[in-house]
Amino acid sequence: MAHSSASATKRTLASSTHDALRKEIIAGQIEADSRLNIRHLAARFEVGLAPIREALSRLSTEGLVTQTDHRGFTVVPVSVEELWDLHHARVQLNALALRQSIARGDAAWEERIVVARHRLLRSKRPADDVFDPEADQWAMVHKDFHHALLSACESARILRYCDQLFDECERYRHIARRVSTERPGVSEEHRAIAEAAIDREADLAIELLTEHFRRTAERAEQGLVARAAGSVTAAD
Repeated sequence: MAHSSASATKRTLASSTHDALRKEIIAGQIEADSRLNIRHLAARFEVGLAPIREALSRLSTEGLVTQTDHRGFTVVPVSVEELWDLHHARVQLNALALRQSIARGDAAWEERIVVARHRLLRSKRPADDVFDPEADQWAMVHKDFHHALLSACESARILRYCDQLFDECERYRHIARRVSTERPGVSEEHRAIAEAAIDREADLAIELLTEHFRRTAERAEQGLVARAAGSVTAAD
């Protein structure tokens, strides 16, 4: 029983540390290409080495951290080239999954989209959508919406890849928010994508989703350029 309790505590510490590090990496508080020293992180979070290693291993499977023999754990670099490579992979896999979902989706799938869309449109994104007390809730409903669209895809592996690409793109989305360009129509974009999917208009739904992703990527590129020039500004 004591061993079981210790294992549960270790998992809890690893999960809480993972969540904290993930937020800081996505928000850019821990810079891209930064080395992540296990002992320093253990001291900072006041936990043992094992929970830190587990948290970093989880982050590596999510595409946010890399592990090499010589450098240990490092935050994945960001670049314009990587952004667009990630974007194109995301577009192609999401298009495949969405087309399959529209072809195979039943009434339960439609209901998942309707519920997810309602929750997203009703959920106000905090100005700081990483560290605000309500940020976790908004991030969850945002991801749930995109997952619901694809949830009737016949391949669980493709769906997992799409979820991972979503997580990797979150860091670039936050880089995009550093530029002054506003994007007031994003709620309407979500609404239109959902309606096209439910109406079984596969080509239109894929076109709208691709455009939705492209706008995010273009703003992220602006953020990367501003970041490199040292002229980053805060924005919604």
